[in-house]
Amino acid sequence: MSTQSLPKIPRPPTKDMLAITPLGGGDIDNVFALTADMKRNKAAYRRVLDGKRLAMLFEKESLRTRFTFDLGMQDLGGSAVFLEHRHARLGSRESIPDIARNLERWVDGIVARVYKHRHVEDLAQNAKIPVINGLSDLMHPCQALADFFTLHEKWGSVKGRLVAYVGDGNNTCHSLIQVAARLGAHINVCTPEGYEPNSRILNESMVVARETGSEIRILESADEGVVGADAVYTDVWASMGQEGEIEERAAVFHDYQVDEDLMGKAKTDALFMHCLPAHRGSEVTTAVMDSPASVVFDIAENRLHVQKALMAMLLCER
Repeated sequence: MSTQSLPKIPRPPTKDMLAITPLGGGDIDNVFALTADMKRNKAAYRRVLDGKRLAMLFEKESLRTRFTFDLGMQDLGGSAVFLEHRHARLGSRESIPDIARNLERWVDGIVARVYKHRHVEDLAQNAKIPVINGLSDLMHPCQALADFFTLHEKWGSVKGRLVAYVGDGNNTCHSLIQVAARLGAHINVCTPEGYEPNSRILNESMVVARETGSEIRILESADEGVVGADAVYTDVWASMGQEGEIEERAAVFHDYQVDEDLMGKAKTDALFMHCLPAHRGSEVTTAVMDSPASVVFDIAENRLHVQKALMAMLLCER
């Protein structure tokens, strides 16, 4: 197959994908359009990353991120090399700038799943090749794009729709707020006092929201926040790295469980969302997880397709 016959891949506005911040609404629309076409027509894209290699640096355990990036590279004609860092954190044996400068000589892109966001920033600043954030303590951009792509599939447009996020104002929540603001969706974040999203991210997103018609609200009451919601989203109460806070957080978030009663306060056709893994009986009940309203496994599937689009946009030859 000649280069000329390959599908056209839109250019991203950034070398790296560390956060949603560099993307505008039109850029996200481009990601979604490419994602949808890749999902419909897998065979057409099987050589767009022919011969390309991806380095996968993971400090945290993973099912969805590891499988979807590895399989995604295979689907696009490339390959992935996995390097586990659970027992030796990035920078402990060799400096992160030196790791970046080595990897750029061997591979065409890096995906990093790390504890500290500054580590993906250090990789990106010191590597000439693209770096993708597979999760950090501050951001989870690939997840939020898959979340909103799934809603886009279900509804056709997310503009003016209300997503109620119930739980910790964490990395996933930050990225959801950023995507919602750029697409003109509304988001209610329902969280206990002291667990609100990062103020800098909120302020930046509210500036964007004023331009797109999005509304971002931070509420303490989950009962109030889900009223009229088109989708209800939750995440674990204690993320990896917060294992010492499990009991404390279980007590704090006790009233933030998404159960049938809470879902009943949203719209009758409201969708249930979770980034997984889910702790059934904690942040969500099994009845809600396995209900017809649940799209959690649609989202998990779409991680593959969204990340294929991102890799193609960032790594494809120009």
